[in-house]
Amino acid sequence: MKITDVECHVLLAPNYDPSFTSSAQDSFLVILRTDEGLIGIGECDVNPWIAKACIEAPGTHTMGLCIKDMLIGADADDIAGIWRRLYVGTAMNGRRGAVVHAISAIDMALWDLRGKARGEPVYKLLGTPRPDPVIPYASLQPAGHGFEAYRDALCESAERARNLGFRAVKTEVTMNGPYAHSGLRESYDRHTEVVAAVRKAVGPAMTLMVDVQYLWDDAATAAAVAKDWAEFDLYFLETPIWPDYLDEYAKLAELLPMPIAAGEWLATRYEFEDLMDRGRIGVAQPDVGRVGGLSEALAVCRMAADRSLAVVPHCWKTGVSISATAHLAFATPHCPFIEYLPPQLCVETLRRELAAEDLEFVDGTIAPPTKPGFGVALNWDAVKAFKVA
Repeated sequence: MKITDVECHVLLAPNYDPSFTSSAQDSFLVILRTDEGLIGIGECDVNPWIAKACIEAPGTHTMGLCIKDMLIGADADDIAGIWRRLYVGTAMNGRRGAVVHAISAIDMALWDLRGKARGEPVYKLLGTPRPDPVIPYASLQPAGHGFEAYRDALCESAERARNLGFRAVKTEVTMNGPYAHSGLRESYDRHTEVVAAVRKAVGPAMTLMVDVQYLWDDAATAAAVAKDWAEFDLYFLETPIWPDYLDEYAKLAELLPMPIAAGEWLATRYEFEDLMDRGRIGVAQPDVGRVGGLSEALAVCRMAADRSLAVVPHCWKTGVSISATAHLAFATPHCPFIEYLPPQLCVETLRRELAAEDLEFVDGTIAPPTKPGFGVALNWDAVKAFKVA
């Protein structure tokens, strides 16, 4: 099965808000076409115009080859070989960052093709499927431009998630720092108030996670605030410190009662090795649309297992990436939860309209998918309507 064409689609919802901290407002979609008439669908989570350039830019020397040129004519089932050739052939363009993020979409599409060619869901091709279902957690979204509106929107979203049957939720609590919602500059005490309010809204039985989006620069400042959050029984605290400060992560891991989760931005297993061994995180969060695709996410999962760490994949994107993330989880026994952006709770147009996933949400769990590949059904009308490049 040879690859005959590589289509790159830059998608943007017309109602996007550049002040949002939400990459689900845009998408970079890759379609791999083959000589057998099958297509593979992939997506990555990076600026879509940059991703398009990473794949289509012509090469001028052996260390900076064109990804699209390397793919045309390649055996689509040689996933490991293709990944290696792309990584080595583009090494001078970027062994981390945007180039690897773009390769994520290619790798995802290749796995989708393999599943379709073999008539099997992808997770069955990744190893022994886990015997238990996958538990998604609902990612809650704030609203408003003041403290009360922010707090109340999160509590309302949490209650809706509970009523929908979710067993776990993750709330953003970011009213300061580099990614503060709507430019808020609230005290750290106010952050504690929000965590307390969300915990009260969902009750004691629901699993609660908190994402503060790189709120602090050092372990001492973070610990002074988050140590008081022990009473809220948090499953993890996500990205408390800027990701380059690995030594501060290690210090914080010694100071806090809850595990620290991180890794959403990382590219390749090599960055995760540093995060796990030097940063001493408790929960690894590879994103299949950033780390290098499903292949590299699997490598990260194996590394986490070797270190007795849980994996809770990051995913803030459309049904394409959500599907790939679910298939990863169904092949990963030490993955207690996956991030899930429920269409009923989100405002992102692309999440609601671009793709329908083959995932059945019942009694707070996701049943194993049954369709070949990732089971994603693209809305081609939405692709046409939202394509800008």
